Amino acid sequence: MDSDTQGLVMSLGDFLRGRGCRMATAESCTGGLAASTLTDVAGSSDWFEGGVVAYDNRIKMRLLAVPEEVLVRYGAVSRECVEAMVLGVCDLMRVPVGVAISGIAGPGGGSAEKPVGTVWMAWKCFDRVWSRVFLFQGQRREIKTQSVHAAISGLVRA
Repeated sequence: MDSDTQGLVMSLGDFLRGRGCRMATAESCTGGLAASTLTDVAGSSDWFEGGVVAYDNRIKMRLLAVPEEVLVRYGAVSRECVEAMVLGVCDLMRVPVGVAISGIAGPGGGSAEKPVGTVWMAWKCFDRVWSRVFLFQGQRREIKTQSVHAAISGLVRA
């Protein structure tokens, strides 16, 4: 983990610890890298509850309560999906703060509408939920790493 990401994780941990609350992650294209990055910092057990790697749509539906109609109509890489994912993981883990990530890390799987590097994220911080789409560049690992950095940064900025 680079020093910038480590600083973000430490800031996030201080914020959560200071409010006595915990957070969770729901990940698809990052395959657990966000949870791993958060737990690379000592003391994360004070504020990190856990995460769900919902790589397959069946897991998104079964564990995170993403409605099947959302996946059929909008796809897994969509605002609607990640917003449902973040609400689902926060409900599942009983935490007020969470992040959800779903995208196309490549090298295949992209389309004209959703090229490789398209990543949707949603965040929940208490009663507020927001989302954003990113278009990252690079190879698979670089897209995953950029996604995690953006996900953590989004919570810190909030």
